Amino acid sequence: MWLRLIIILGLISLAEYYSYVVVRSSLRNLSPAWRTGLTVLYIILTCIAWFGIVTFRQINWSFLPQIIRNLYVAFTMGFIAGKLLVLLFMVLDDIRRFGTWLMQSFYSGGPANNLPADRKGIPRSIFLSRLALIAGGIMLSAFLYGTRNRYNYQVRRIRLKADTLPEAFRGLKIVQLSDIHAGSFDNPEAVARGIRLAMDEKPDLVLFTGDLVNNRTDEIDDYVEVLSALKAPMGVYSILGNHDYGDYVHWESNEAKKENLERMKQMQQQMGWRLMMNEHAILERDGQSIALIGIENWGARAGFPKYGKLEQARAGLTEKNIPFQILMSHDPSHWDAEVLGHHPEIQLTLSGHTHGMQFGVEIPGLKWSPVQYVYKKWSGLYSEGNQHLYVNRGFGFIGYPGRLGILPEITVIELA
Repeated sequence: MWLRLIIILGLISLAEYYSYVVVRSSLRNLSPAWRTGLTVLYIILTCIAWFGIVTFRQINWSFLPQIIRNLYVAFTMGFIAGKLLVLLFMVLDDIRRFGTWLMQSFYSGGPANNLPADRKGIPRSIFLSRLALIAGGIMLSAFLYGTRNRYNYQVRRIRLKADTLPEAFRGLKIVQLSDIHAGSFDNPEAVARGIRLAMDEKPDLVLFTGDLVNNRTDEIDDYVEVLSALKAPMGVYSILGNHDYGDYVHWESNEAKKENLERMKQMQQQMGWRLMMNEHAILERDGQSIALIGIENWGARAGFPKYGKLEQARAGLTEKNIPFQILMSHDPSHWDAEVLGHHPEIQLTLSGHTHGMQFGVEIPGLKWSPVQYVYKKWSGLYSEGNQHLYVNRGFGFIGYPGRLGILPEITVIELA
């Protein structure tokens, strides 16, 4: 613990030192008044950013409107990310300069300072300082710009073929939503627009794959009417995600935490959703059937709860001889751990959880996000043999109040 703390403090100190040096170096050609003013502004912004980080758990920020809190978090994250980018630039430059000094010392037979002036090591240039400052500024601007995309819903359509799908279900349209995180929202009308986009697809079935809130059930109080607009002829089904249990917040008692979870179940029922808690439902159409399985959160990574009980949820299905089964499981790591190769009858698994880290690049020929180094399957469709996993990028946001490259998603799946 202490070693980790020392490393973190060391990186912070280096980032702050290099950032200050870069700012001062880049302003050196300005008048003393401008140089002093901009330096003071930089120091004030730095203090504002660190104040939010240091007091994050000590102060109840609920007195501020949600939109102000979101912008403050975006500014802080972008400001710190910009400093870390400056640190990277400067460390690389120092490595280059040290290498130059070694080379000159080796070939001259003595220290670089004994060489003629035109052969001395190259000092940190104004150009590189300004380049680092520009890069840091771009990072901050990008994080702030990303807040504009937090409600920029993208409808993603896929057509999935399955040999065992009963004929009556060919053409079935499923809308999948995931990771709503209502506690982060600051614009009910924007959220309502996203729900209307989902309903405009005229789905036969709506499936929600967990994380309705950040921590507490009362986060959805202002969005009950909006979310109740989700309707489908074959129903709206849901499961719990890791955030829905209230595991990440301090409760006055165990009873209070249990009451929160019970209210979560009641609110979903009130909205017309069927919450599936390690159980299955048989969906019928024109005399034919498929199975829908919903489990509680189950994560393969350490630190995530394993409330899901797949065998319990599937109890009795083998005897019913259902040829096509859909599993809703919030965490995509569950697919590799307990589904793939173990239950070939589960041909489609729907997950969320990763949000695509709300940061990355998705362009033709390139799909990248830092989250891929944590989750092998983090967004979109994955297939192995006759089994498929779809990982929704999330409808909402948490932590960073924005989307940079990885946009919020409404998934439309047509079975064929």
